[in-house]
Amino acid sequence: MKNHPQFSKPNFSHSRREFIYTAGMAAMALSGPLPDFSGYFEKESMGIVVHSYWSRWNSKVQSERFPAFQNAKQLMAHCHEIGAGGVQVGVNGWTEPFADELKALREKTGMFLEGSISLPKTEQESERFENEIIIAKNAGVRVFRTVCLSGRRYENFQSKEEFEDFKKASMASLKRASVIVAKHQVKLGIENHKDWKAEELVGLIKMLDNDYVGVTIDFGNNLALMEDPNEVIDILAPYAFSTHIKDMGVKEYEEGFLLSEVPLGQGIVDLKSAVEKCKKYNPDIRFSLEMITRDPLEIPCLTKEYWATFPEAPAAVMLRMLEFVQEKEFPGDLPKVSHLTGEEKLELEEKNILKCLAYSKETLKIRA
Repeated sequence: MKNHPQFSKPNFSHSRREFIYTAGMAAMALSGPLPDFSGYFEKESMGIVVHSYWSRWNSKVQSERFPAFQNAKQLMAHCHEIGAGGVQVGVNGWTEPFADELKALREKTGMFLEGSISLPKTEQESERFENEIIIAKNAGVRVFRTVCLSGRRYENFQSKEEFEDFKKASMASLKRASVIVAKHQVKLGIENHKDWKAEELVGLIKMLDNDYVGVTIDFGNNLALMEDPNEVIDILAPYAFSTHIKDMGVKEYEEGFLLSEVPLGQGIVDLKSAVEKCKKYNPDIRFSLEMITRDPLEIPCLTKEYWATFPEAPAAVMLRMLEFVQEKEFPGDLPKVSHLTGEEKLELEEKNILKCLAYSKETLKIRA
């Protein structure tokens, strides 16, 4: 671990560190103020994806304890306070002066900064895409995450033909983007965003044949496409530029199964193995948490409509996944938030993020 002069490692004894950790975890189980972990976590640790703050980002809730994050600078400052190593956040709308402010904050804190960017869907959008790359690069971003589909494959498309049209349009957008990222020598990771099965995404990467285009590997998304997350990580890790670390809980319901992000270590993803595989292929990879505190997603794999875009016969694939769900079923109810007040959602979201940071430090031994 490199040393940042601004943040020398605290000289805690092992027993004192264990006391702080144990006390903090106990405090989180109680109502009242959240524990302050800023002196406990190493400054080089797991980062936070902006979507982890699903409720707090641009929140309309008037909260003194959890004021809304309106921009990347506010997010980054807070993540530094709780001991995260960096952030992955959208770069749209950044100006050169704002990028300078982010650069100064990044250099002061020693945090990493990754960008999330929308693909250029037309030639006219290429200029917008390139300008965002230039400004974000000046702020210190060297790795960008993107998605081809903002929704979910089984909800957005009703036929194989619709999906094939989407695939062609995605490849055209990716070709435009790949030229630009190669020109500016930054990396672009395509996320497996409930759109591409793992081998489909690898196929896109190979067709693009560009050293600057790879994968943002999400540890749990492809469960929604009937794929074992640990097998998906095996397939995608060799191409990974960045990460969305998450753990997943599953449970049967009448039309298929429910899928939910849960705090790290409580779900079915082999997180230790996933981290090691990513580091094996890319020693410089950063690890970023995407813990979205929300109601479970419904994966309606027992309906005919779900299978409209998949070429394979569904029976064997579906049976294998449902057996997997039964074997790995989450104990008790999956977490829900729809019954909570706005303030309660914000509090639970922060507690979940802190739990995940603690797990990454103590169990995964992540150093950014």
